[in-house]
Amino acid sequence: MMRRLFLMFAIALAAVATAQAETRAWVDGGRGSVGEELVLNIETDQATAAPDLSPLMRDFTLADQSSSRSVQWVNGSVKAKTTYAIALVPRREGQVTIPAIRVGNEFSRPVVVQVSAAGAGSQPASQDRSVAFFETLVDDTQPYVQQSVGLTVRFNYTDAIASGSFGIDTPDGASMQQVGQDRFSARIVGGREYKVAERQYVLVPERSGRLVIPAPQFQGRSNGDLFGAFFGGGGEPVRIGGQARVLDVQAQPAHAPQPWLPLRDLRLRYAGAAQAARTGEAATLTVEAVAEGATQAQMPELPAPSVPGAQVFADTPQFDETFVDGVPRVKATRRFSIVPSRPGNLRVPGMRLSWWDVRADAAKVASLPDLTLAVAPGGGMSTAGLPPAQDSSAPESEDAATLPPRVPAQVWPWLAAGFALLWLLTLLWALSRRRHPAPVRALPLGASAETDAVVAPWYAASDLKRALDTGTLDEIGGVLRGMHAPPLADLDAVLAELAEPSQREAVEQLRRARWADGDGPLARAALRTAFRNGPVWRAAKVAKPGPLPPLYPER
Repeated sequence: MMRRLFLMFAIALAAVATAQAETRAWVDGGRGSVGEELVLNIETDQATAAPDLSPLMRDFTLADQSSSRSVQWVNGSVKAKTTYAIALVPRREGQVTIPAIRVGNEFSRPVVVQVSAAGAGSQPASQDRSVAFFETLVDDTQPYVQQSVGLTVRFNYTDAIASGSFGIDTPDGASMQQVGQDRFSARIVGGREYKVAERQYVLVPERSGRLVIPAPQFQGRSNGDLFGAFFGGGGEPVRIGGQARVLDVQAQPAHAPQPWLPLRDLRLRYAGAAQAARTGEAATLTVEAVAEGATQAQMPELPAPSVPGAQVFADTPQFDETFVDGVPRVKATRRFSIVPSRPGNLRVPGMRLSWWDVRADAAKVASLPDLTLAVAPGGGMSTAGLPPAQDSSAPESEDAATLPPRVPAQVWPWLAAGFALLWLLTLLWALSRRRHPAPVRALPLGASAETDAVVAPWYAASDLKRALDTGTLDEIGGVLRGMHAPPLADLDAVLAELAEPSQREAVEQLRRARWADGDGPLARAALRTAFRNGPVWRAAKVAKPGPLPPLYPER
């Protein structure tokens, strides 16, 4: 009987020990909000192992991490425990499950957290406005898919902040890039002076629906006292968070004009136009387009006019991107050379560009008036300056005495002899060239005549923009292959020749959209952003010539 009791007691102790050794996780309060921090606690007795936090990256942004150790005397033995406190920022609202976290050879149990939407007026608990605060501004809270949205982040701080940096994560379902450099200024808010660091971004939603812009975060240190600063001591660590913003992204309307160009405004004007022209000579025409709410990558090509009776040559367009009052703006300028082929009045049709007004929710067309050029005969085409034809049957008049004197007849034999002598000299020179042929230029060792020829690309940057606007995914891939010199066989070769990682990633998205379950509009948007300035190819490898053969070879 005593043996059975002892065995049951030992099993109970083992069960208790096993329960105490289990790694456990919990969230303070069990709730959170999008863009605001919540604390995940992980307690374990694994002394040398750290938790694997990679499963958290899908639904959370890791903001901070700390740990503490405690020692307890349990049943006559020492038990050491480590507690990790991980500050997480939820990316989405709803019921979010924190997966099991591995610590050494143990796993915690999943934790369910209820995440609410970001409050419009709530102030994050980690933010103290007396020290610093964030402002996150967007130029449109209900943008369309692929519309450029101006995003401005301002960090207002006092002298209590000694150093640090701030940033904001790219939201899911959108692309984002910084525009220009940070700007610094000062302002007074509520009677208190703040320094301001302002950073501007262009945000392009890639799909319709709810889009959450994560809260900006600052990490730095506060100013210590004068004694600590003099001897190198710093202040306390400071973490300040802003507020998340939520955008309601609208889908592209079914009746919208193509290519899809969502803008706040679009203006066209003639920056320069000739009033007259001459046949065979180029007349210059310069067109300027200013688009508010767009970047260079989104601007369509300014098309060359089709002018019957003239040839039109287009220069490469020039772009100027700016950020005005929190709104991205791009100015495109392109010059055209018009060469008339016949005199008269030449009509040059005005340019027309279809676009979508995001403020009026309506399709619009920006247009320029037609131009009329008065074309005069050119120097090689004029007949007015030719003398009138002489009638051979008309009798000679006294005016014939004014013609230049004729060559005397006795001079002709001498001229014939001179031409014969020159012909003989030319013949002798040709025969001497055949006896001593000119040396042929030698190719480098290992090269061939075919490799010396330069193959020009089939397509230019304008063809790529046109394909991205109106072409299929196959056509986009074909243009990319044809922009290399020489043209490449497939997209694998394109990936091997591209030097920029962002461009290789965009081509990978194109491949997934063509052959797998990728997102076509997402791939098109990524290609527009990555190839806004054209492809960047790897430097061509030039084979170094081999060593020359020995002057006196051994026998």
